[in-house]
Amino acid sequence: MPRFGAAVIEFQTVGRVAWSGRERNRMAISVEELIFPTLECIHIAGFIAAIGTTAIVDFRILDLGFQSQTSAQLAKSTSMWMLGGLLVAIFTGIGIYSTDPDMYYHNWPFLIKNASLVIAIVFHYTVHRKVAQSGGASLGGKLAACISLLLWSSVIFGGIFIAFIAGGL
Repeated sequence: MPRFGAAVIEFQTVGRVAWSGRERNRMAISVEELIFPTLECIHIAGFIAAIGTTAIVDFRILDLGFQSQTSAQLAKSTSMWMLGGLLVAIFTGIGIYSTDPDMYYHNWPFLIKNASLVIAIVFHYTVHRKVAQSGGASLGGKLAACISLLLWSSVIFGGIFIAFIAGGL
């Protein structure tokens, strides 16, 4: 039974959509059921901002684009987007985790994602930052950009496989 004031869409067996809260034996979509997918969309958007801005700097270090600006200029102009996206992704991730902690805790892609995330954050704010500020034209700089891309890719693929690989530990 839906709570008072909650908007409920009920699907009847004939395919019509009715707005009602009193009839039984129908599948109802309530506001609470939209929290998880909304959090997930915001979580993904946060990662897009964070990883996308980091990838822009990495591609510049690798001389694969953005030739009109140095890596230091790009790093400076994208740093707030990176930090904001990262904070959004972390806080929405905590909300997603809280929906089923046991499932996530025993899911090895989730554990890989979080280990990669911690390593990527530490790497980003130590090695990557120094390389980007120095211009990153050296072989070491290019190696650091490749490691950065690999770490952030591990976060992405870990997140993708959470849904496909259940259990594991």
